[in-house]
Amino acid sequence: MTAVLPTLPSRAAPTPVSRRRRRRRQRTIAVLFALPALTLVGALVGYPVVYSVVRSLFDAGGGKFVGIDNYRELFDDPSTRTALRNTAVWVLVVPALLTGVGLILAVLTHRVRWATAFKLVVFMPMAVSFLAAGITFRLVYDQDPHQGVLNAIAVEAHDTFAGSSPYPAARPRDTKVLHRTSGGGYTTVGAASPGDTVALGLVGLPPKDVPKSARHAADPASLARPGDITGTVFLDFVPGGGGTPDKVDPQEHGLPGVTVKLTQSNGSGGTHTVASAKSAPDGSFRFSGLPSGSYRVELPAKNFAQPYGGVSWLGPALVTPAIMAAYLWIWTGFAMVLIGAGLSALPTETLEAARIDGANEWQLFRRITVPLLTPVLSVVFVTLVINVMKVFDLVYIIAPGPVQQNANVLALQMWLVSFGGGNNQGLGSAIGVVLLLLVVPAMVLNIRRFRRSGS
Repeated sequence: MTAVLPTLPSRAAPTPVSRRRRRRRQRTIAVLFALPALTLVGALVGYPVVYSVVRSLFDAGGGKFVGIDNYRELFDDPSTRTALRNTAVWVLVVPALLTGVGLILAVLTHRVRWATAFKLVVFMPMAVSFLAAGITFRLVYDQDPHQGVLNAIAVEAHDTFAGSSPYPAARPRDTKVLHRTSGGGYTTVGAASPGDTVALGLVGLPPKDVPKSARHAADPASLARPGDITGTVFLDFVPGGGGTPDKVDPQEHGLPGVTVKLTQSNGSGGTHTVASAKSAPDGSFRFSGLPSGSYRVELPAKNFAQPYGGVSWLGPALVTPAIMAAYLWIWTGFAMVLIGAGLSALPTETLEAARIDGANEWQLFRRITVPLLTPVLSVVFVTLVINVMKVFDLVYIIAPGPVQQNANVLALQMWLVSFGGGNNQGLGSAIGVVLLLLVVPAMVLNIRRFRRSGS
């Protein structure tokens, strides 16, 4: 006897109408799930963008429609043109430099034991706010060597190799003995002959600034010797008052280390140096073995030159590169970590095969590593381009007020025009729209790159 198995009813094929209903239901569910995010994006991004575009077509108060007049004023304004030029410099220099530095650091630290610790230290500035970083670098770049680290190093290096003037504030008491030369030094009013002595008194130097090696000033008369011109450079000041001007008093100190020159007329209206000497601890100096003739004693300008004050890092010429350096300090870790992650994902078989074929490390880097890292490098580069266009904090904080216009960028100009005293929201909105139009191509390129890498 044969068993009869029950037959299941066959499922009817979905009709086109049911398929459309299913797709419609899936779209509805997807929209419902995405609606909160879309609402948030629309409120925080969409509405401000649309409002800025509309606002850019009205005047400063927002009550009068002016069309594209704000855009005309934008390109006619010298401050905005400066901001556009500086923004272009930022875009051309900083992303490429950061990507290159990040690539080099990622490659150099790829196979060392302390790579993680090094990357942590380099990446740490990313955890610092731009406000704190700006304040820090404002101090680093300070013109005062006692506060600015860079200028402290620059001044120390300069004084080590070039020396510094010993008495920058010193000057003669009057013009009876010494008068100022065109070069900034001083020379004797009267001529001197072999056997004469001169007393060169200086003032304007606080007693506390007299070198510790200074001794009581030598009496010029005691230095006289036939055939020599002798003298004393001394501080012509007696603490508590008294003393005779332009004369060496017992309480006065000599000034050691002063460069003294003996000059003579060359017959054509100029002078030439016959001899040079340095004053002793008691201020005395001597020029020996001189032929008969008429001479003048000169104190060169280098004795009184103001001390080297360092580099004006925040001056008009260097303020933009200085701010760029601060930006590099912050973002180098970002570029290095992303490129390092891409470097770790490279196929080791390709690199080993190239080494077996005889490729050296430079050839590996140039012909294999960099081409394979091109997608990562492009993502890092485009991301940095977008961030560079929006730079605001560092420029606003680091650049001092008098040179802020020299370092101006579009984001800062937008704020200054709208809220920083300009109170012209129409022009500020126009700058914001231009900035958005400049950022959009980079954003589109980045999105396409992400989609391509994900497919």
